[in-house]
Amino acid sequence: MLTLLLLAWAAATPSETAAEIDANASALRPALERYAADEAVLKRKYPEILGPERRERMRAFYTEWAARIEKIPFTNLNAEGRIDWVLFHNQLGKELRSLTLADQAEAATTAFVPFRHAIRTLESSRAKMLVVDPEKSAATLHALARQVKALDRSKPSNQASAEVELLRAALKRWFNYYIGYDPLFTWWAAEPYKAADSELAKYAEALKQKEGGGIRVGRERLLSELQAEMIPYTPEELVALANKEFAWCTDEMKKASREMGFGDNWRQALEKVKTLHVPPGQQPEMIRRLAREAEEWVESRGLVSVPPLAKEVWRMEMMTPERQLINPFFTGGEVISVSYPTAEMTQEQKLMSMRGNNEHFARATVHHELIPGHHLQMFMNQRYRTWRRPFSTPFSLEGWALYWELVLWDKGFARSPEDRVGMLFWHMHRCARIIFSLSFHLGTMTQKECVDMLVERVGHERDNAEAEVRRSFESPSYGPLYQAAYLLGGLQLRSLRRELVDTGKMTERDFHDRILRENQIPVEMMRAALRGDIVEKSFQTSWKFYE
Repeated sequence: MLTLLLLAWAAATPSETAAEIDANASALRPALERYAADEAVLKRKYPEILGPERRERMRAFYTEWAARIEKIPFTNLNAEGRIDWVLFHNQLGKELRSLTLADQAEAATTAFVPFRHAIRTLESSRAKMLVVDPEKSAATLHALARQVKALDRSKPSNQASAEVELLRAALKRWFNYYIGYDPLFTWWAAEPYKAADSELAKYAEALKQKEGGGIRVGRERLLSELQAEMIPYTPEELVALANKEFAWCTDEMKKASREMGFGDNWRQALEKVKTLHVPPGQQPEMIRRLAREAEEWVESRGLVSVPPLAKEVWRMEMMTPERQLINPFFTGGEVISVSYPTAEMTQEQKLMSMRGNNEHFARATVHHELIPGHHLQMFMNQRYRTWRRPFSTPFSLEGWALYWELVLWDKGFARSPEDRVGMLFWHMHRCARIIFSLSFHLGTMTQKECVDMLVERVGHERDNAEAEVRRSFESPSYGPLYQAAYLLGGLQLRSLRRELVDTGKMTERDFHDRILRENQIPVEMMRAALRGDIVEKSFQTSWKFYE
């Protein structure tokens, strides 16, 4: 049966034979698939709101797996298996460190949330399916409301405010589980719950700092994250790197500005480009045209294999005004979400959205979201080395799409100085993301200063800049390194390209196809796979990819 499956797979992907697939099969695949399934079910059973109870269970889980993989005879593994072992060991170390950092973060807010144990006890009892005591629950809610109302509000803390909101959400889940279904519970608990919820809402709002709702993670957490991502640089070194890239962008902007007749005043050239947007109603057609142009561009030059099905299945939707408050630009994958004004926006919001999503900005990012960027990447990742999903990293995910912006720049994708301004605007934007996100977490920039930087140094519309910063620091979907990962991941892949393609060791198509088949692993491990390195059990990150 396995042989038949491998032959069928080879028939569907002629550039990789069944023998090659079998030779590359990782001995760790069954263990990784079991690990991913077990981890997912445990996280569903023990949500984050349970705090120490969840962390204790997950710590035991990761420790058990760390002991298991140590028993695997490493020297007997092939190259593929060794890479998976190192990735697995790295992932488990990251998870265990994150639990310790979470313990420390919770300890720092204990004084703000002395009621956390009461709410967690209610939610834990519900999760364990214990019988509820309606009268006792009402008394707990009544005491909770009084306790929260009496708390000091003179020292704001975004971290404490966020925790209060999470506890409030947990209390709501607990309450909704019983209300209406249990008549006695409804009779006892309905009014005390309303009072407790109201006090929690007011307390969370009072704790918010005026500058914004972001939470600084600190240097120790950044270093731990960089270690897990196999990035052998300090946060400060990465900020310096981004400033060097920013200086290059400024020089190139001036060149394009001169060609447009604005001399060295590249900001005037940028303002001109912002006016070159399509009228309302024509944005979807422009996106479709730009997407097909990028597909034809990479295919005609033999840069990467694009399965016909990948071109067939991508779709488009218009982004809601609510989502545009968090993400004022495109998002992509199998579905590209397009930002553009809607009827209910104010006149100022409409103009900012149109200026921020003009044709030359869009031409530099549509391929980032679709082909050869995220859509092609995700299409292939769903079909190759799927057991590596636990190792997914934004340095590979976002780095791949950003890398194509660098490649297309080098290959002359820009047709005019206006196109170059559009591409350089986004390169500046990625530099700024590294600078402001790391600086915020290091405590050297406020959220307002981050917004001002995007407006004054990059040229963003202020509404768009504010949305970008909210997305960076107030969205639970983004880790502290996520915004830095775009350009840094792209630079890693560009460095690897110079090492393997520019020296003639691989063709461009083979290079790009291999990256897509390795799935979203840290780029240093991707480098080992493409170079055929035999990694050792004692592997430590050391690749200095930026010159």
